[in-house]
Amino acid sequence: MFTLITGRTLEQGRTMEIGKFTKDYMDRVAICEINPEDLKKIGVESGSNVKVKTAYGEVVVKAVSSNTTSPGVVFIPMGPWANMVVNPDTQGTGMPNLKGVPCQIEATGEAIPGIYDLLKKISDKTFEAKISKPEVAVSGRSETYSNVVCCFCGCVCDDLEVSVENGKIKSVKNGCAISMAKLLNYERERAYKPMVRKNGKLVETSLEEALNEAAKILVEAKYPLIYGWSSTSNEAMRHGVYLAELTGGVVDNTSVSCHGPTILGTQQAGVVKATLGQIRNRADLIVYWGCNPVYAHPRHTVRYSAMAKGRFVKGRKERKIVVVDVRPTPTSKIADMFIQVKQGMDYELITALRMAVKDHTIEAPTVAGVPREKILELADMFRSARFGVIFLGMGLTMTSGKGRNLEEAIKLVQDLNEWTKFVLLAMRGHYNVAGTNEVIVWLTGYPYAVDFMLGYPRHNPGITTATDVLIRGDVDAALIVASDPASHFPRKAVEHLAKIPTIVIDPRWSPTASLADVFIPTRYVGIECEGVVYRMDGVPLRAKKLVDPPPEILSDEEVLGKLVEKVEALKLGR
Repeated sequence: MFTLITGRTLEQGRTMEIGKFTKDYMDRVAICEINPEDLKKIGVESGSNVKVKTAYGEVVVKAVSSNTTSPGVVFIPMGPWANMVVNPDTQGTGMPNLKGVPCQIEATGEAIPGIYDLLKKISDKTFEAKISKPEVAVSGRSETYSNVVCCFCGCVCDDLEVSVENGKIKSVKNGCAISMAKLLNYERERAYKPMVRKNGKLVETSLEEALNEAAKILVEAKYPLIYGWSSTSNEAMRHGVYLAELTGGVVDNTSVSCHGPTILGTQQAGVVKATLGQIRNRADLIVYWGCNPVYAHPRHTVRYSAMAKGRFVKGRKERKIVVVDVRPTPTSKIADMFIQVKQGMDYELITALRMAVKDHTIEAPTVAGVPREKILELADMFRSARFGVIFLGMGLTMTSGKGRNLEEAIKLVQDLNEWTKFVLLAMRGHYNVAGTNEVIVWLTGYPYAVDFMLGYPRHNPGITTATDVLIRGDVDAALIVASDPASHFPRKAVEHLAKIPTIVIDPRWSPTASLADVFIPTRYVGIECEGVVYRMDGVPLRAKKLVDPPPEILSDEEVLGKLVEKVEALKLGR
């Protein structure tokens, strides 16, 4: 028996932006990293196929030997293959257990399934890639743009230099590998015509007909799900909230698959925060807990934290770096201290640290697999810092404890502020997930999982979260905007999504688009249109337009505005 954890990798992110239907993406994501000793025990060679079985499903992937994976622990990158076997139980938070899942692994002669093979296991719909090229070539002037805002991860780096030639992006400076993959491949795997499912198949149609069908689906639904938003602009998000109010549905965002538990912990205990600029200039102690920014946020360490040159802290030599994780990672290689915590026992370690910070006696010789002496050393390092920061990742939100892990981490930071200056910041994944939370709070009073069934907003994570309403089968229709839950939700949730009428509004074709009954293509924010987005620290930035969009393709904001008008006409008789 092994323990399965999932997470981001650099290659998972890079190939995802090139295209989820490419062989390269499958080769980088449909894998299982296993310790060499464990490979010998189960009699499997690296590079051969294995079947991973859990209580929630099974999937065939390629075994890859990995010295960074501890014996007894296996790792599958986040994606469609991992989500066939993860635990859908959200424990009242909306966040499924994507880490710490007991599993069995055995050799197999079965082939690794492609994305459509996976979808066929959960739905009898007809699947086909509708990827195409614009019928009219887009032309435009050549220009170099500076201070470009990158719309990939929560770092939202705003120092890129992008060269455009004849209306096409030709080169990118200062971007990370994932950023460049997105900007240089934004035209790949797109569909440029609205589509409606007729006689079981998606067929091209006019925007007007697609909007009419989408409005009909939403109005006829008793309880629709309005989901996504973290990869679009704040301007589009306001329409989503209004649509949920009009239709009596639930509006939610991708916090349910990343930092929803962080928000719950913040609601319980408050939070001591700072901007990335303050951290860059002042922090002499950087702690990465349950995150791997070298892979997931590639420029974070060099632009904002560990390696960054600040005004008062000149760079790496004047900082101490600590990494706390369940296994060694590329980020742990740059650390002064690496603490390997047992899977699912972060809460215990944080509690022990709080005891040490307050000079209480720790009687146990080890806590969560960490020697008492190491805990005391870490506590002393925390208290002696002039300005410390803990960057929290999904190692705490996707495992047992969830919001309680974050609540305890926040209390640790509050304790440390009795000694010195200490702050905490969540490593947000999608480039505008922080903005999405902000907009929903402005409009409803709640950050995510907002239910309008009774005509006014209610917030009840574990009940009104997107994952839970899908897993229970509560919703009878879905509008998915700028998101791909079919690739990132547990199998049980995707099974219900495949059964109900679904509308997808997105610039790119995806597995979720393949399930849709209505698909409407849109422009990329930060490439083909402008929009306001929020960095992970809550700083708003305006993304630029770099190239002209394909003919007749509108922005998310424009399409949703038209959809609102259609729904109002049907619902309110306007």
